[in-house]
Amino acid sequence: MSMNATLVLVGVDIPGSRLLREGRHDPAGGQWQLPPSQHANAYGLEATQAERHFDLIEPDRFHYNTAPQITAWIDHLHGIEENLRLLNARPDMLTEGGMPEYLFDRTNGVIGLLERLIEDGCREAIDSGEEQLTENLLKNVTIDLHDTGRRDADAGEVPAVPNKPASRPRRRGRNTVLDDRGPLGTAMAGAR
Repeated sequence: MSMNATLVLVGVDIPGSRLLREGRHDPAGGQWQLPPSQHANAYGLEATQAERHFDLIEPDRFHYNTAPQITAWIDHLHGIEENLRLLNARPDMLTEGGMPEYLFDRTNGVIGLLERLIEDGCREAIDSGEEQLTENLLKNVTIDLHDTGRRDADAGEVPAVPNKPASRPRRRGRNTVLDDRGPLGTAMAGAR
């Protein structure tokens, strides 16, 4: 209580896990009993003492509708790119052309699905000898979270996986704000 320290803990369905509820030790079973808070629901009382010591932050999936959301998605993809070690990896392999949109459509912006798609895609790229991630290569990769055995579907650890890229209505052309137009004047000279 007197230490100036911040702990960052990650988990799924922390409120539902009863981890932050007051508990009592059951000497007969030798286990801690953590019942759900009947009082907070029934009487509108404040959180338990344990709950007051934590700030729960529930990160949402990425979205792809506004310029800041697109920038956040592409920045995240760029961070992933920097850590990929494929022999034929190109700069901006995940962030150029239609790849950001393709990855978003395949994962609905869910980080766990993106992680699995990239991980399995890298395995396929290595096994095939292509050694780079492309849309054609990723089209053959099925996102399957059930085979890990470490995820608990009942706790929400297995999100819904889109079978195919989600179709979104196209009201306008692709956002080209972040496209690299090359050295100043090169793009304009080629367009004439």
